[in-house]
Amino acid sequence: MYLADLPADILARAAKIRLAAFDVDGTLTDGRLWYGEDGRETKVFHVHDGLGLKRLQANGVQVALITARISHPVALRAEELDITHVYQGQGDKRGCLLELIDALQLTPEQVAFVGDDLPDLPPMGLAGLAVAVANAHPWVAEQAHWQTRHAGGMGAAREVCDLILHAQGKSDAERERWR
Repeated sequence: MYLADLPADILARAAKIRLAAFDVDGTLTDGRLWYGEDGRETKVFHVHDGLGLKRLQANGVQVALITARISHPVALRAEELDITHVYQGQGDKRGCLLELIDALQLTPEQVAFVGDDLPDLPPMGLAGLAVAVANAHPWVAEQAHWQTRHAGGMGAAREVCDLILHAQGKSDAERERWR
């Protein structure tokens, strides 16, 4: 498994994570915006990402969604996954993340932020583990401590979840749970 071959510094960062925060458009989705004839927006989320987010929560890592846009499908997906930290319409993602860190009594080193585009740079600069999805803007990829192999909306979030669980020594128990 490729997670076993990760650099020690990435594993050390991931081992400290108590909150994993994700951008939505381009990170949990492929970034395309879909509008029906009636003007309603739809989004496509990957089922693998959803299970990964649930497994993080089951293993004591809190999950947050921080997005600049406001979208009903995001609220529906968050509800389905029991994600309580959902922040839409956030022009200042770093400020939002700082408030959440304070509210949860965490340190920045205990936080991962996963993103794909320029508005994600400020919270990535704050996070102890900054992750860019495979198809992230080059400036975002440069800022990241680690970059996923999968593109946003195509299993990238699951890679992050698997990384954190692996670094925290919880992969074997997770594997056994599903046998």
